[in-house]
Amino acid sequence: MNRIIINQKDLAHNVQKIKEHAKTNLPDDKGNAVKIIAVVKANAYGLDMKQFTQFLIDQGIDFFAVSTVQEAMQFRELGFTQKLLMLSSTAIKADVEKLVEKNVVLTIGSKEAAQVANQVAQEQNKPIKAHIKIDTGFGRYGFVYTQREEMVEAIKTLKNVEIEGTFTHFSNAFYDDKYTQKQFQHFIDCIEVLKMNGINPGMLHVCNSAAFIKFPQMHLNAVRIGSAFTGRMSFPNRMGLKRIAQLTTQVAEIKELPKGYNVGYSNGYTTKKATKVAILPCGYIEGTGLQVERDMFRPIDKLRYIISDIKAVFRKQGKQISIAGKPCQVLGRIGTFHIVADITGKDIHIGDEATISVNPTLVNPQVMREYE
Repeated sequence: MNRIIINQKDLAHNVQKIKEHAKTNLPDDKGNAVKIIAVVKANAYGLDMKQFTQFLIDQGIDFFAVSTVQEAMQFRELGFTQKLLMLSSTAIKADVEKLVEKNVVLTIGSKEAAQVANQVAQEQNKPIKAHIKIDTGFGRYGFVYTQREEMVEAIKTLKNVEIEGTFTHFSNAFYDDKYTQKQFQHFIDCIEVLKMNGINPGMLHVCNSAAFIKFPQMHLNAVRIGSAFTGRMSFPNRMGLKRIAQLTTQVAEIKELPKGYNVGYSNGYTTKKATKVAILPCGYIEGTGLQVERDMFRPIDKLRYIISDIKAVFRKQGKQISIAGKPCQVLGRIGTFHIVADITGKDIHIGDEATISVNPTLVNPQVMREYE
């Protein structure tokens, strides 16, 4: 059976490193410690929402965030009562009603979302808490930072909603420092406008994992941490975070292939000699060979990856994995459910365990997560 193994000692190490870094510029402007908001979207970045959330609670984390209504419902259905922020603004009344019913803190990023939140609060006769989202140059949720009058007007209509915080999201904190600093300044300018209009913006937070690590001066009152917990980020690891999660599987078949034999889809590899191979029952469906980081790289980095991929084709080399503690080369293209590995000259048997480094976010949720 395929499993994702999460080393609890390494995960605790990452949590501690994050806590230490959150103290870089203490205290905040209100004299308090910087609050860590743990983002548990996408099945807690592939680490299993239930197990990961409980692990963080045991580590002293008490504020969480998700990106969808479905995730918010799941969080509550799992029995967690901790503070939960819905990061996406919505003006869909049915969704707002569900969120309010489950005591989820809303995000309001438009006048329409503000109107719906007010309406639901009146109808349910229940106080609603919310964070204001400002779009400082991402183009998704939030009040556009240049449309300040509309933002102020909409927020002032929130008679039945308590504003607990205000935030923005950086589009490329991974690599574009200059643009990130521009976004930050746009945010600070908007906060000043809110204050000048008698609006208390509450808890301020702008940092995702990348900005949290790179720009401690931007920590403000809180930071939103997700991928940093996994130690898998698309920029240099400056904090000594450990990469979390290994995929384990077992050798299902062993066979001998003759010289000149094709392996995998599109005949991507041809044996140069008689080759002994192991067949492993895992593939793209388990996230093997996939890299979410490539979507975040600068053009120059993407070009380097393309060149690297081309060179790998000419070398006829693939990803390296470990079987029974021995390094083995993957042959040909990785399939949806299968991998072929070269085990020529190695003492490897059917049933031996194979270990593969994967990004847990990309692994099928049906694959069991085990904390050890």
